[in-house]
Amino acid sequence: MAGLLMGCSRQKAEEPANEVGWDQVQRPAAGTSQSAAASAATATTAAGAELAGFDRNEYPGDSTMAAMHGEFAFTGYWLTNPPGETSNSWAGKRETLRAQGWGFLVLANGRLDHEILKAQKQGTSPAALGRKDAAQAVAAAQREGFPAGAILFLDQEEGGRLLTEQAAYLLAWTEAVAATPYKPGVYASGQPVPDDENITTIDDIRARVKAQHLHAVAMFSAQDQCPPAPGCTLQTKPLAASGETDLIAWQYAQSPRRPEITQACGQTYAADGNCYAPGFGKVYLDMDVAASGDPSRGR
Repeated sequence: MAGLLMGCSRQKAEEPANEVGWDQVQRPAAGTSQSAAASAATATTAAGAELAGFDRNEYPGDSTMAAMHGEFAFTGYWLTNPPGETSNSWAGKRETLRAQGWGFLVLANGRLDHEILKAQKQGTSPAALGRKDAAQAVAAAQREGFPAGAILFLDQEEGGRLLTEQAAYLLAWTEAVAATPYKPGVYASGQPVPDDENITTIDDIRARVKAQHLHAVAMFSAQDQCPPAPGCTLQTKPLAASGETDLIAWQYAQSPRRPEITQACGQTYAADGNCYAPGFGKVYLDMDVAASGDPSRGR
């Protein structure tokens, strides 16, 4: 049964919008010029290198993003309004970020269970709602200029074993995206929860995809429990340390942190419980790691 709530840095941003503040890339050293940083972001590192990125609901601003690229290789990029938001401040920023050298994790907000049930009562089936939302995500990806073959990740915020209507919605969404030039992915919980046995949402989705002979779905795992997560730090661990296999990316720190599962790494977070970008004290975020500097192939 679904129940575990995750997050993509849900708090409202306090900073002004423009406050200064599958490619492998190399992080430029501190003080590197922005043009050099952009060049370094497209370079190839040694085989097996894994790279830091982040995601957050609010766009930090063009100048802040340019400066943050000295620490991070890729960024989450919302196609839709992020969870809990009524607008999308990332819209129209892809070309600016691509020119700065950023890679992308392309995200689309999914529906909570109560939203799926409400639509069902009003005559829209979970599968029909999934196909409708997928069409909107694909249209947004096209407007933003993301190339064919880019992976679009559906944000599945509720964790645990999917309920029947949740599975119908999610798999209709991934199948609809698979029928377009884009590829489907899902952001979901990699945190084990007790059911008949311990299960993660990612494992549940994989089992359903396999049993129904559906298109492959790329996985972006949310697993911030310490251990295996290292906490709010750029000292990342390999993707395999997350406990899941065949991941595209791992979200290993969230803002705000979940105290019940992050006691062992609580000292790595700020006193207010958030995870902040190094050198940018107002930019709280979720930290990610991937084997590529462009996990969605969005450049």
